Amino acid sequence: MEKPGGVGMAGDSVDLIRLEGDGNSVVLRITGKEQQMRAGAYALAGEFVVDTPFVRGTLATWLVPEDLRRWQQALDSLDAGQDITWREGGRAPWLFIELDEDDDRCQVTIEDHSMSLTTVTVTVSLADAWFDDAYRRLDLVWDTWPLSEDED
Repeated sequence: MEKPGGVGMAGDSVDLIRLEGDGNSVVLRITGKEQQMRAGAYALAGEFVVDTPFVRGTLATWLVPEDLRRWQQALDSLDAGQDITWREGGRAPWLFIELDEDDDRCQVTIEDHSMSLTTVTVTVSLADAWFDDAYRRLDLVWDTWPLSEDED
């Protein structure tokens, strides 16, 4: 059974980020909550999934509560018409979204500085309706896999 916005029920994966259009897509799929090696802290396990007619790939990642809070801030900035950077300088893959002022498209770049040393940039659509869905997806991740500061 699916919930609104194309995301599954608890126990299934939830797409925190879903940018797609013109045959291209960039998705950050959250697959569950895992206990990390360091001091028993919990994080959300996930993967970036990039799919275009030219390149396809996945990249594993983990998110902590601070990442989700910063994604909320990034969404707010993006909704206000600003380009965003998410998780730059951190331990995990970085995400950049640059808006195209002439139409409803954007350039999405994922940089992996720790494992594959690869950068991928994809052009996708970014309609106004995307923002409501993006905020719903964030709320669903918080509801499905609650994380507290004590788990960070």
